[in-house]
Amino acid sequence: MTTRELKIASFNVNGIRAARRRGFDEWLARRQPDVIGIQELRSPAELVGEFPGYTVCFDSGSIPGRNGVAIATRVPPLAHRTWVTHPPKARGLAPYAHHGRYIEVDLGEEPLTVACLYLPKGGLPANLQRPGNIREKPDGGAKHQRKMTFLDGFARELDRNRLAAKRAGREFLLIGDLNIAHLQHDVTNWRPARKMEGFLPEERAWLGDQLSPRKLVDVVRQLHGDRPGPLSWWSWAGESFTKDVGWRIDHQLATPGLAKRARWVQVDKETSPDARLSDHAPVVVGYERS
Repeated sequence: MTTRELKIASFNVNGIRAARRRGFDEWLARRQPDVIGIQELRSPAELVGEFPGYTVCFDSGSIPGRNGVAIATRVPPLAHRTWVTHPPKARGLAPYAHHGRYIEVDLGEEPLTVACLYLPKGGLPANLQRPGNIREKPDGGAKHQRKMTFLDGFARELDRNRLAAKRAGREFLLIGDLNIAHLQHDVTNWRPARKMEGFLPEERAWLGDQLSPRKLVDVVRQLHGDRPGPLSWWSWAGESFTKDVGWRIDHQLATPGLAKRARWVQVDKETSPDARLSDHAPVVVGYERS
């Protein structure tokens, strides 16, 4: 008998081959999502491997050892699109078309388009860069400006793709590592984070602009409520994981009709640092089928 639940996961694996050595395939077999969006494959196409029981669509990108996105579905999708097969139309995104950052599929069993994004991490603006307070060499704010240019273009591309799904009679869901935490509840130590990439006022404002009751709904926040968490990323360094000091930067943003059918959310945080599959944990949401 077909279940009335549609289980959708988003997971930045920080390298699919490394995650598999740590137990990714065992997690997938145990969790059995209907759809999983994966970010940071970090693998050439020929080494991505198979996902037993799933049809996998992916774009590994053209930069060796970086980026790469995939969507795996239990039921073969009706169609899939990447920025290679369908180049983005918005200004500012063309340089990223071959980087393996975006993919979307039209599900075969539900009137739903699922898109998976790995958004650039970015950097600090020039006025926040001080020698000794950042890990990387100061760049005058170049990485930050590139991220903001990407965000500006992607907002238009996101609207275009969401409306295309609507015209086709489909709901739309954006999942992935957006490298932005939106609210204070999304970062453990939010006060110092206000001067860190991923929680800068302009980044948070951008994410807020994508959300509205008529456009896209943050279903994880909707389900979890107005309280801290659920965190999905912890640094490899120190005791961040053990002390649960992290960020919520892995999101599921749904059109209103789908958001109303979201029933539960779980973050599959491992029980110990030694059991970690990645520096992220999978974010899994259960939706009632249409």
